[in-house]
Amino acid sequence: MFEISEPLPRERASLMNPVVLAFVGDAVYTLLVRTQLAVTSASKAGELNKRAAEIVSAHGQSGALEKMLPLLSEEEEAVYRRGRNAKKATKSKNATVSEYVRSTGFEALLGYLYLTGQTGRIKELFAPEEHKEDV
Repeated sequence: MFEISEPLPRERASLMNPVVLAFVGDAVYTLLVRTQLAVTSASKAGELNKRAAEIVSAHGQSGALEKMLPLLSEEEEAVYRRGRNAKKATKSKNATVSEYVRSTGFEALLGYLYLTGQTGRIKELFAPEEHKEDV
């Protein structure tokens, strides 16, 4: 996974708007999913894009989060909750309100971990066997 040259201190990242963390986390998750699909599938790009869109959707993220929640530390849970509870300017067209707010929390957590240089932790969260079919 691509790593930033200078990770942010956790204190600074904790002060960032959770929707901004989610903005970064969305890109991180998309890259993670697309990379995994590209290296594990012989499908053509169009099919890979369709599958990636399903996984990266608010519905797909909510499902991935459900498997991940028991693995989170207190700090990670706090970041997730900040993202989940953040006020968003937009609404999801293809997901329930619950899925959308959970996916925002999920993305905020990934953005926080990435910006603070915790890419190894991101890999750990996606490493358990039960995650393999989702990513």
